[in-house]
Amino acid sequence: MSTVASQLIRVGHSPDPDDAFMFHALANDKLDTGPYRFEHELVDIETLNRRAHNADLELTAVSLHGYAYLTDKYILCTCGASMGDQYGPMLIAREAKPLVSFEEKSIAVPGTRTTAYLALRMCLGKKFKEVIVPFDEIIEAVVAGSYAGQPIDAGLIIHEGQLTYGRQNLHLIVDTGKWWFEETGLPLPLGANAIRKDLGPEVIRDVHRLLLESIKYGLDHRGEALNHALQYGRDLDRAEADQFVGMYVNDWTLDFGPRGREAVATLLRRGYETGVIPHLVVPEFVA
Repeated sequence: MSTVASQLIRVGHSPDPDDAFMFHALANDKLDTGPYRFEHELVDIETLNRRAHNADLELTAVSLHGYAYLTDKYILCTCGASMGDQYGPMLIAREAKPLVSFEEKSIAVPGTRTTAYLALRMCLGKKFKEVIVPFDEIIEAVVAGSYAGQPIDAGLIIHEGQLTYGRQNLHLIVDTGKWWFEETGLPLPLGANAIRKDLGPEVIRDVHRLLLESIKYGLDHRGEALNHALQYGRDLDRAEADQFVGMYVNDWTLDFGPRGREAVATLLRRGYETGVIPHLVVPEFVA
């Protein structure tokens, strides 16, 4: 354990059930954090992706797509992953139509540095007219057919919207996680946690260990952690929140493992090969 006294570790993660579940133990003083003091900032993932360019958070959730632009500042944790194992961000619309019919349409997306955006770009094989919409307003925008005066033909949904879109009589056009698995045989690596490199190896090791302990605590005290996560489960009842947490906090979250690391490397390589990511990125993980 580091001997540095009362070192502040600012943590950024999304205000959604799976991240809240993962960070419950750290956010609610369930762990002995030694000389470290954790402060949590709950912000949507696209904002975290953009903020990470300034490296103002010591530990932050990032999209794996966003990570491609942060390799000089952050290193990936081996724990804390959100992996879509044959499921993931979904393209939805008011009418059931073939995917190709949306190539020239206006699509609401939660951000252009999200892995959801990268996956849809690769799936469609070309650019589309993206409209940036906060992730928790996309379903409403699709129903309305517009957002801030711009037409919306379809929406790319993440988080709990994957379980609730059907309540609005919307139709699934493509599940990018399923598409990715059919293409590669791998899970779709959506998000990860990243630690700032300039903290040095000792602090990086300590913070990484505490993150892993927090994840383990949530899995070992599921009911307690789920109670905490429920406050971020927009429109989810307890059973649905439990289902959603199970989708994204599981064995993959404890450790990427060889297959998960392969999935990350494949995602970044294919993103480069398809021209979405401007440079080839080889992911770097905490030892």
